[in-house]
Amino acid sequence: MFITKAVAATSVVALLASVSPAQAQQAMDVLIKGGVVYDGGAGAGVVADVGVKDGKIAFVGDAAKDRVTAATTIEARGRIVSPGFIDPHTHYFEDLTSPDPAVRRNLGAAMQGVTTVFVGSDGGDGGGGPDVKATFDRMEALGFGTNTATWVGFGDVRSRVLGESDRAPTAAELEAMKGMVASAMCQGALGLSTGLFYPPQSYAKTAEVIELAKEAAKRGGRYDSHIRDESTYTIGLKGAVQEVFDIGQAANIPVNISHIKALGVDVQGQSGEVIAMVEAARAAGLQVSADQYPWLASGSSVADALLPRWAQADGGEATLRRLADPALGPKIRAEMAENLRRRGGALSILLTAGPVKAVLGKTLDEVAAEWKVDPIEAAVRILLQGGSHIASFNQSEADVKAFMRQPWVMTSSDGSEGHPRKYASFAEKYAKYVKAEKAISLSDFIHRSTGLTADTFGLTGRGYLRRGYVADVVVLDPQTYGPKATYVQPELLSVGAEQVLVNGRFVVRDGEPTGELAGKRVLHSPASCD
Repeated sequence: MFITKAVAATSVVALLASVSPAQAQQAMDVLIKGGVVYDGGAGAGVVADVGVKDGKIAFVGDAAKDRVTAATTIEARGRIVSPGFIDPHTHYFEDLTSPDPAVRRNLGAAMQGVTTVFVGSDGGDGGGGPDVKATFDRMEALGFGTNTATWVGFGDVRSRVLGESDRAPTAAELEAMKGMVASAMCQGALGLSTGLFYPPQSYAKTAEVIELAKEAAKRGGRYDSHIRDESTYTIGLKGAVQEVFDIGQAANIPVNISHIKALGVDVQGQSGEVIAMVEAARAAGLQVSADQYPWLASGSSVADALLPRWAQADGGEATLRRLADPALGPKIRAEMAENLRRRGGALSILLTAGPVKAVLGKTLDEVAAEWKVDPIEAAVRILLQGGSHIASFNQSEADVKAFMRQPWVMTSSDGSEGHPRKYASFAEKYAKYVKAEKAISLSDFIHRSTGLTADTFGLTGRGYLRRGYVADVVVLDPQTYGPKATYVQPELLSVGAEQVLVNGRFVVRDGEPTGELAGKRVLHSPASCD
């Protein structure tokens, strides 16, 4: 079995030496025996036993030698034992706050070994509001399945003050937004999240974002961004990356590029230039990181992928009126056609979820042929009937692998409806890029999914299998761990995560969900709060 090749004798010695005899003789709640343990660092795996007590890692070593016992023992020989995976970019907020406890279990994440998720991504996803404490209080009163941290979302904050309008804030409005960001940070938000590609955030100038990022910076936060342009929509991919650097430098804040990619036919192949830009910024002293999902198709909607931003000002009803306007309608359709070209044409757009059931599972090209209209008119008809989520096939394999291999790139899902990434990103990355193609190593995959993410975002006491750390643990079968979800059936649960513990409690046992709602809030410890 290939995982045994990673065992290093020197690592075993160091691992065993970290535990004192007195601690090793304690009775554990759970003992995971004989697996190949990857502790979340960048090093090789070691054969060892892992003990859990009172929700914490209490032992790592040789249980027989140190006479360690446990109420529950898991035989993990031939299995991978890892910290639970941390997903720094998700859209799970609606699941975690659902009135249905089965949905709040967040099995799309848990069944692939993800034990901690970040919400409020892209400037807010239903989460991301400034009322962090009240939101978590409500969540914990109901119970939820995976640990959850949150960003304060620029989109949420801006909408509360400016609505959907395409204008700059007044001085008073800017101060109101700054106050919201400061308040959220003092309640434990990770930092400021933006989705500058999306309206109404796309209407903000860089200077406005900098002012809010400064509020997060004062309190030890980070700036996380779905950048303004991953293609050639406005300022271009490299221009949008530079904007992130400009915000980081002006606000004196570490920055993270969300789901880094080169999207569309105009920028495919530019990964090397973007990587060089990041390396230069890091060399100049700016803290820069990125996360990435392992799919060639992005997830979006017909509206966000094809409509020009000016046409979306003031909300959906205003957009529909413009589409029907004899003067504006043709102009919108012409710009939609150019946006469709950027993404690779109608064959590259798969309609995946939404109210227009007859189109789901078909490409935009197929729908247009069925309706005997051109693809843009088909898209407009879909918009008029409520829209659709899409999988947009717009990336090259070479770019995905180039970004994936960078030491500052973490694993994420961007998990959202109508795309298998919500249910299978970590499993897909392992099955395709570690096991099948060997594009990255197993230890690299685990480090980018655990310790690197915890360190990057300051999650103290998480992300490693070390004594005293929170007992978020996953036991994987290296032969069966992988995705089941597809672009056509995106909601199938992953398999092969045999045991998953969240805060020391089994949420998956022997490959089956337990029903436990073991998640807890994960808060950033702010600086400079009264």
